[in-house]
Amino acid sequence: MADVFDKEKRAAIMSKVKQKDTQPELIVRKFLFANGFRFRKNVTTLPGSPDIVLPKYKTAIFVNGCFWHGHKDCRHSNLPSSNREYWEKKVTRNIARDDTNVAKLESLGWRVIIIWTCEIGKKSQKEAFLNDLLNKLRNDHS
Repeated sequence: MADVFDKEKRAAIMSKVKQKDTQPELIVRKFLFANGFRFRKNVTTLPGSPDIVLPKYKTAIFVNGCFWHGHKDCRHSNLPSSNREYWEKKVTRNIARDDTNVAKLESLGWRVIIIWTCEIGKKSQKEAFLNDLLNKLRNDHS
């Protein structure tokens, strides 16, 4: 099935997809800051430019979109039926790049936490998930 938009319109739409300061990132950052954690955003000197870096805890956090990063067994990671080959290659490259960046960070002694947007998307599970994150950060650091 062909795209319903022409190339220029599709390019304009795709250019509006945010890469930083997404709503899920803002939720996590606001929660961490409110609980006394200080961090850096999008540190380009680290592999993969983690979304949130807690230098004191030597922890890098990625807040990954389920679709773009191929979250396994997530209903939000279903690929479109049109141009499927393109999307399979795109997401596969993203997963491989993510794996490489995580391995590099870990080899440098960083702890890596990956947060999927579906984990903080529902209000019912967001609070519990963020509290678990808080406990993990505090307990693993002491």
